[in-house]
Amino acid sequence: MYKLIVLSAALLMTAAHATAYPLILTDDTGRKVTLKAEPMRIVSFLPSNTETICAIGGCNKLVGVDEYSDYPASVTRLPKVGNLYQPNIEAVVALKPDVVIVSKYGDLVAPLTNAGITVLAVNPETYEDVFSKTQLLGKIINREAQAKALVTQMRRDIARVEILAKNAAKKPTAYYEIDPTPYTVGPNSFIGVLLTKAGAVNIIPASLGDFPKISPELVVRSAPQFIFGVDLATAKARPGWNTIPAVKSGRVFKDDALDHILSRPGPRLPQALLGLAKLVHPELFK
Repeated sequence: MYKLIVLSAALLMTAAHATAYPLILTDDTGRKVTLKAEPMRIVSFLPSNTETICAIGGCNKLVGVDEYSDYPASVTRLPKVGNLYQPNIEAVVALKPDVVIVSKYGDLVAPLTNAGITVLAVNPETYEDVFSKTQLLGKIINREAQAKALVTQMRRDIARVEILAKNAAKKPTAYYEIDPTPYTVGPNSFIGVLLTKAGAVNIIPASLGDFPKISPELVVRSAPQFIFGVDLATAKARPGWNTIPAVKSGRVFKDDALDHILSRPGPRLPQALLGLAKLVHPELFK
């Protein structure tokens, strides 16, 4: 009897969060898009969206993904359809998707729309975007209850790490590089917010934007105590960087696995934060 009550409650909760179709949305390009029915065949062109769709129970709806989508492992067996800037339109059309979920970047909307395919741009960039877009994807694919549960769990896991990091006696300065050009992260980007929650102080001012291209001299002048996204040998070879405290102390970290997760504004955000926090404050995470 108890199991039947629990099952009934679960079914009622799912029903209460069921998406009503047709669904009219304004996507991240500002377009109004109508989904006539629950999409059963989805193509995803953004790895973070692919991860989120799977995390909320929609992996079985995916029929194709971009070439960079590699998590969870099951998506590596799906047909690849190129990437945002080099898409294989013919391959997408052949998959007969109900909806193709893209970024606001690239030039996919026009050719796919012209081919008669419904296209939605869902593009998480800020920290809060990760949660709002997760719930949006839940609405799109009729997995709202699962999306809400995922967001709740992510916020809970993040809070645990953040509370520990707040106990740190000092907040060291840090620089995070996402590209050797160099491009970095501002404090309001999703990576920048994680850096702060990990107990560090970002040397990049918010006025430069979320993902600014900067002068290497700015890093030298700012003298960060930690550097992420660059290996120590590379940092030492850059003009003037051997004077930076992080380089002198060897607190320069290039962790490919961590960088990979940090590049995805999706459901593994808590894991990314924990990885950063362990590097910034290893004494708190033994």
